[in-house]
Amino acid sequence: MTILENRTFDAERALYAGEDILLKNCVFDGPADGESACKEARGISAEGCLFNLRYPFWHDRGLRLTACELTANCRAALWYSSDIAIEDTKLHGIKALRECDGARLRGCDIASPEFGWSSRHVEMDGCAAAGEYFMLRASHLYFRDVKLTGKYSFQYVEDAVFEHCVFDTKDAFWHAKNVVVRDSVVKGEYLAWYCENVTFENCRIIGTQPLCYCRGLRLVGCAMEGCDLAFERSDVQAEVTTPIISVKNPLAGSRITAPSVGEILRDIPGANAHVP
Repeated sequence: MTILENRTFDAERALYAGEDILLKNCVFDGPADGESACKEARGISAEGCLFNLRYPFWHDRGLRLTACELTANCRAALWYSSDIAIEDTKLHGIKALRECDGARLRGCDIASPEFGWSSRHVEMDGCAAAGEYFMLRASHLYFRDVKLTGKYSFQYVEDAVFEHCVFDTKDAFWHAKNVVVRDSVVKGEYLAWYCENVTFENCRIIGTQPLCYCRGLRLVGCAMEGCDLAFERSDVQAEVTTPIISVKNPLAGSRITAPSVGEILRDIPGANAHVP
């Protein structure tokens, strides 16, 4: 393995197609303002490095980033790459991860609009994230202890599990499919409309008009706060542990149990769910 330490790189494609390189305390910045520093590389590891230039890791395999910083100027940092491990790293550029396969993130600070689009097999543990349209159209996800803020998150995601997370995010999980959210807090308006086969277990759900137009929706031991006009036109089996402000037109065949429901609105033919 080639070791490059305390170096500065600013040229276009500075380490293009590099293989088995360890970067230690290096800086990717400078007057040449070069893009795509490590494009088409294999087996790149970076420790304690600063990336302040665009598109550094495209079409890479076997990438390892530890205690690095990718600044707001480091746009679209990881695209079309696979076998990625990122730990204790700041990912602060827009569109930081896209079309990637097999990314594992631990202890990272993510501030990146449009993060994770169309990525597959992404694991995230102990991370904090902020940004709009987070993980759009991603699949095969496992998140644990992730704190997220930002609108329009997890739209169109498929085959995902989220555990012990806190999500403060409007319009989350729209059109999601085959998803389990467990032991988590989900706060925001219009949660999970048009989703299919989504289950919330032991969750705290906060916000207006949640869970409408759903198919195969399940709530198991969940608390609902500030939830009005819930379950509109949804096929749902729900066990709710707290009062619900109002339920509107759940589909026939649904069953919703709760200590109380302030108002049950039935004004559409066929919306005759059992709400004891």
